[in-house]
Amino acid sequence: MINFNGTLQNENNILSPNNRGYAYGDALFETVKVSHGKILFWEDHYFRLMASMRILRMEIPMRFTMEFLESEILKTLEANDLKNSTARVKLLVNRVEGGLYLPETNDIDYIITAKTLPVDFYTLNEEAYEVELFKDYYVAPSLLLTLKTNNKAINIVGSIFANENGFKNCLLLNTNKQVVEALNGNLFLVKGTSIKTPPLADGCLKGVMRTQILSLLKDLPDFTVEEASISPFELQKADELFITNVITGIQPITKYRKKSYKHDVAKSLLQKLNVKVRLG
Repeated sequence: MINFNGTLQNENNILSPNNRGYAYGDALFETVKVSHGKILFWEDHYFRLMASMRILRMEIPMRFTMEFLESEILKTLEANDLKNSTARVKLLVNRVEGGLYLPETNDIDYIITAKTLPVDFYTLNEEAYEVELFKDYYVAPSLLLTLKTNNKAINIVGSIFANENGFKNCLLLNTNKQVVEALNGNLFLVKGTSIKTPPLADGCLKGVMRTQILSLLKDLPDFTVEEASISPFELQKADELFITNVITGIQPITKYRKKSYKHDVAKSLLQKLNVKVRLG
């Protein structure tokens, strides 16, 4: 069952070929992790969605409060017997049908879907996780690139490239040849006592987990943290690389080309993250 504009219905009856998210990528989405009825980092997700809708000039309905959308998510979970489980929830907002590139209206529809996840909290995956640069296409830095829109062609093609070549993931480059992020999350680099993550100005997603990790790093006094550009040459000089997103939490990279990495900082941060989830 999915939630379409507040009505629970079978997912097979929902998508029109004229849906603007399908036809033009005129849509935004939030991927949210919910554990036993608790929406993790909900405030960050909500305000990112509201800011993104304003940037895309979508009309925000008066009823779209944080409490309303939370109740709609929980209603969807209950309809799928997931209220007492851990689930991946996708909240998708698209402009309503009508028009070509120029929409006839800025009103929106929303769809909420939910699928079960196997673990309740964040765990450290210590299995081999090798990555490579994806250099077939580049990200052009702009404000629109920081939004979670349906325009994910580079992520799709990059994922196919990674799968065909035996990599777990790829790192994206922008048109200035700086490392921006992974295909499915933000990138952090550890070198000595310095920790870096690419700035939003380089074209990386304004990730909710990125925000959480930057907050947690403030409690590690032995490290200096900066949002700064990362060149490909820095990757093999790093002590540690890890990827962050709200579903996985923190994914350590174990190998890039001939360089292998440890995951001490990732492990420490993951423990702090789980404490924050439990207390939050």
